[in-house]
Amino acid sequence: MKIAVISCIHGNYEALDTVLLDIDQQKAEKIFCVGDLVGYGPQPNAVIAQIRSLDIPTCAGCWDEDIVEGLNACDCSYPSLLAEKRGIQAHEWTNKEINPENREFLANLSHSLKEGNLAFVHGSPHSNHEYLLPELDAFVALERVISTDSDVLFCGHTHVPYARTLDAGQLQISVGRGEKAQEITFTSPLKRIVNVGSVGEPRHGRPNATYVIYDTNTQEVKLREIPYDYQKTCAAIIEKGLPAIFAWRLAHGLEYAERADDPTHVCTR
Repeated sequence: MKIAVISCIHGNYEALDTVLLDIDQQKAEKIFCVGDLVGYGPQPNAVIAQIRSLDIPTCAGCWDEDIVEGLNACDCSYPSLLAEKRGIQAHEWTNKEINPENREFLANLSHSLKEGNLAFVHGSPHSNHEYLLPELDAFVALERVISTDSDVLFCGHTHVPYARTLDAGQLQISVGRGEKAQEITFTSPLKRIVNVGSVGEPRHGRPNATYVIYDTNTQEVKLREIPYDYQKTCAAIIEKGLPAIFAWRLAHGLEYAERADDPTHVCTR
């Protein structure tokens, strides 16, 4: 069976609509979404309505979570006070824009999803705000997959797609301390982490939307990159009064962030 996995739509309906057409052409039998339906983009209600209308199984992203809970999660990933200020501005705009039905939908999203030997999360099994980067320590990466009791872990959050195979190997864990410590050895089968990138705000150096097609029979992963009319979304960002830099980085497929303007800036939450 072919399944499509999408993530990080971020209120970009134009990108979502184009990707859904491509998914149909790829003859995927099922679609999963690993969150961040809203945030940064100008059409959060239209995106949620489309996901709801197609009954796409979806887990909560960090933006979805923060809209419901009121920005009470840690946002230390902002590289500067200016970047944080823009993020808060986007949160406040989105929070006012979301209608009650869509807010309730976001509130009922689960942290993770399972389908056979496949698991789906936004950031990581531990937190929607944790980045599973491709260079993550192999032992830590393997632990994240094993914690879901699955063989393949699909995630998003970084906005940069990749597929990583964690080779089967023998692991040794020390339980306890000192003389009473017990060494436990076990063999882990081959595991995989697949980051599906971003539909609505790519950061791989091009404005094209990205997502993944996974074949459960052959275990083949196809990273799809789909051109769409991103200029239409850029214009809507400006029209809605969102920070103009959001349109710039969408057009370039880049994360734009100034150097930290206050090196002493630390989390106060």
